[in-house]
Amino acid sequence: MTGFKTPLKIAGGVALASLLLSLPALGQDAAPAEEAAATLSEGVSADVVFILNSFLMILGGILVFWMAAGFAMVEAGMVRTKNVSMQLLKNVSLFAVACLMYYVIGYNLMYPLGNWAMGSDETGGYLGAFGIAILEAVGITADGADDFSYAATSSDFFFQVMFCATTASIVSGTLAERIKLLPFLIFTAVLTALIYPIQASWKWGGGFLDSQFGFLDFAGSTVVHSVGGWAALAGVILLGARRGKYNPDGSVNAMPGSSMPLATLGVFILWMGWYGFNGASQLAMGSVGDVADVGRIMANTNAGAVGGALAALIATAIIYKKVDLTFVLNGALAGLVAITAEPLTPGLGTASLIGAVGGLIVVFSVPLLDRLKLDDVVGAIPVHLLAGIWGTIAVVFTNPDATLGGQLISIIIVGIFVFVVSFVVWFILKSIMGLRPTAEDEDLGLDKAEVGVEAYPEFK
Repeated sequence: MTGFKTPLKIAGGVALASLLLSLPALGQDAAPAEEAAATLSEGVSADVVFILNSFLMILGGILVFWMAAGFAMVEAGMVRTKNVSMQLLKNVSLFAVACLMYYVIGYNLMYPLGNWAMGSDETGGYLGAFGIAILEAVGITADGADDFSYAATSSDFFFQVMFCATTASIVSGTLAERIKLLPFLIFTAVLTALIYPIQASWKWGGGFLDSQFGFLDFAGSTVVHSVGGWAALAGVILLGARRGKYNPDGSVNAMPGSSMPLATLGVFILWMGWYGFNGASQLAMGSVGDVADVGRIMANTNAGAVGGALAALIATAIIYKKVDLTFVLNGALAGLVAITAEPLTPGLGTASLIGAVGGLIVVFSVPLLDRLKLDDVVGAIPVHLLAGIWGTIAVVFTNPDATLGGQLISIIIVGIFVFVVSFVVWFILKSIMGLRPTAEDEDLGLDKAEVGVEAYPEFK
């Protein structure tokens, strides 16, 4: 062992010298050492910022993808047994269609990066660029990154495509149990290729709602959730209610869902995914402030859901003398939607109150829809459209940069655009191929009539 002492002493001396060299210099050598350390820090921090920002969007994208499972479980639990496989098939298929259409058309329409087909960054863009999404080259360096000061293009696309698919998922549950698969998927293609990205570009792509009206929508109470709600509302009006849902005298026949455990599981999955939906919408994690803000956003997101669930629980207990689980589940989701427009600036108490109003909106608007004979199977119109409108207005209470006029005019513009275009598309599909299955197929159930695979083949 003695033969190793000399090499060990040398290695130890080298290590000690390296350690001393790495420490701040003292006295007259302090300034040059600080300058060198600052230069090194700047070089490292640029890489680290790029990596952390990209990682935030990759992780956020994974969480938002998980929301697709949440939508599928909520819908599977809320529909009747004979239609469960159809809802699961729609959710898998719409996700695939949305991702493909966003790649082929939607991404560049939504983020034209100044290359507007109509308008400009200076005057306000109206229609983005046409072209497929293109990722950065394999194994890029800092010099090869599209925007080294921000994040990888691939991480940005991955995050944004999940938002696009979420919009389509909202429509699926509203129109459940009485729409054929093919027209639904064609509408999904139009929604995710054109309708969603065009209106999203007006805010998140730097378009005219952002530049002219100062519209604020942090993570999409309007841009995502209300858009899905408007598209669903147009479809409901043209599609009509499920057979047997409403009696001639206007009374409502209850059509209980197949599985409350599945619906509850779906809500918890959505609740979890929302931390990525809102938290990663900070789009930056490369500084102390950014990381603190991501944590603040996630805490407020949770508070919004809590407020919505508790408000729905208390309201149904008072009104119906019993607590309705479906209202509480949708109350939590409405609270999440409501806080999505501005999850950063409120405190926990205010975030809870914003969510609570969302929960109350669900309790009072579901019976209103039934009086109007608008059959929304899962309650997506109250949750995503109405709570989304409320959340977008509520931004003015916590963010001093928001104006009531700017928020309202933006809500109206987006609403008119999405509803009118969606109505036209639904109407064309209804005229050409029809939206509904036959009465016999609807009574039989779409699992047998269209899918050919029953979710519960042993249940008769």
